[in-house]
Amino acid sequence: MKYGLLGAKLGHSWSPAIHELFGGTDFELCQVPPEELDAFLKKHDFLCINVTRPYKKDVIPYMATLSDEARRLGSVNLIAADAQGELHGFNTDYAGFLYMVRRAGIDVGGKKVLIFGDGGVSLTVRTAISDLGAAEIYIVSRRAGDVPEIVSGQFKRISYAAAYAEHTDADIIVNATPVGMYPDVDGCPVDISRFPSLQGVLDVIYNPVCTKLVEAAQEKGIPGSGGLAMVVAQAAAAGPYFFGREIPDEEIEKVYEQLKARM
Repeated sequence: MKYGLLGAKLGHSWSPAIHELFGGTDFELCQVPPEELDAFLKKHDFLCINVTRPYKKDVIPYMATLSDEARRLGSVNLIAADAQGELHGFNTDYAGFLYMVRRAGIDVGGKKVLIFGDGGVSLTVRTAISDLGAAEIYIVSRRAGDVPEIVSGQFKRISYAAAYAEHTDADIIVNATPVGMYPDVDGCPVDISRFPSLQGVLDVIYNPVCTKLVEAAQEKGIPGSGGLAMVVAQAAAAGPYFFGREIPDEEIEKVYEQLKARM
């Protein structure tokens, strides 16, 4: 195997289609149960492989080096093997999210941002949002109590009740939960009518292309984007490792439109 995707339960993945649209070949889905992960990584019979749930943290001890993004996030979604057989970990989700924000035309600088969800993707989102210069960042979590909790630095964890009661002046909302994802496409994680100051809505879900949350934003004339742009852009960020070249924005857009037409 040359290239592939590593995960515990892959089901239907768009990764092979994205790889093909960027001109790649020899891409395999590697559904590996937890008890076989150690053997799989020690054998590392691949040149380059993407990593998805639940292994983005579990693979880190096997890496000879980590990129700055992978180290900051404590998460690896791309592994490349060198000629000596050593493994190197990268994180391209970060670049994918930045592209998604830029493509949507949403300015995060100096803004108040609510991030719904407290899982692995939320960490990527909050780090990117912070780097973009957000003034305030709140993580809305079902695990939060009545009192805001400082997670680290500028990040505070709050409850859903607190979001609706005390933070309706938020400028940007990001959904980093699975609410609204196929097949439960009628779900919506937040009632944006309660946030009259919104200037942008981002949803990391890519299937469906336009979630109920993004639809609600667009109906109000608020810039919004689903996660398909992030998925395609994170794959493009791995271009030097998968395809031996940098992938320009115009090619990302072309693949985005081709993939969107298939969904």
